[in-house]
Amino acid sequence: MNLQDIRYLVAVAEHRHFGRAAEACNVSQPTLSSQIRKLEIELGVTLLERTNKRVDITPVGSQILIHAQRALVEAGQMEAVARAARDPLVGPLKLGVIPTLAPYLMPILLKPLRQAYPGLTIELWEDQTRSLIDGLRNHRLDAALLATAPDAPEITEIALFDEPLLAALPPNHPLASASTVSEESLADEMLVLADGHCLATQALAACGKPSSLRPSQSNARGAVSPQRTGLQNSMQAATLETLVNLVAAGYGITLIPALAAGSLGQRGILLRPLNGQSSRTIRLASRPGFPRPQALRALEKTIRRAIRPYQRANWSRAA
Repeated sequence: MNLQDIRYLVAVAEHRHFGRAAEACNVSQPTLSSQIRKLEIELGVTLLERTNKRVDITPVGSQILIHAQRALVEAGQMEAVARAARDPLVGPLKLGVIPTLAPYLMPILLKPLRQAYPGLTIELWEDQTRSLIDGLRNHRLDAALLATAPDAPEITEIALFDEPLLAALPPNHPLASASTVSEESLADEMLVLADGHCLATQALAACGKPSSLRPSQSNARGAVSPQRTGLQNSMQAATLETLVNLVAAGYGITLIPALAAGSLGQRGILLRPLNGQSSRTIRLASRPGFPRPQALRALEKTIRRAIRPYQRANWSRAA
């Protein structure tokens, strides 16, 4: 057997369809099918149950699939170690980023990163925190930018910067004339992102318990889950852009991270600093054994440099 045959088996198990698996592997369907048949002959067992409509994994196939997936992970690690030995700052870096950070940090990060490290290629994956942590565990990702602590012993983290949260108000809101607003004054009208977004929990924590809970500390680690009101359950959104559009239409208020202020602040809303200076901590998470720590340090260094002008110009005023 060879690694390519193992890749074909894993692809069929994932897609449960020969055509889609062949497309994912960039080969013809007959080639993929014949190679898996050869693998079955070599092993002396039937791995797949084939019908006209679907493909199922046999019981013994499921057991072998576990080892096949491990073999691909180990093969990938071998390749990564070899690349790192040649030049750790050359080659792809699979980076996961949460959706409330990626659209606002990536535009100011990718160009200077390419200029400083032209051989380093970022393969970007945008998803919610739980999926990104799973990606790190399963070696689908090399690193992830999160706004909460991973709370997983097999994942390490480096705090990169604290990002203030700002109140987003409709232009005719009673608090529009205030230079700053208190978190507790926003609680009844707070609109938040759908479940799974860490910013939703942080916003609820900031406005629900401003005196005892800071979103970048206790709640960011998942220790507290503030209750949603009826408004928050009925007006959830999947993106910050949708949430800001709801605010602009007068449906409520919300909190947005400071890096988003430049693009979202022009959507017919008003932004105000918070009295309690609520913030979130952006972290770089990775596996301790990742064979290219120099690439992670390069990413860390470039991020710190990229956000420095925003900290000086805007965050000192938290607006």
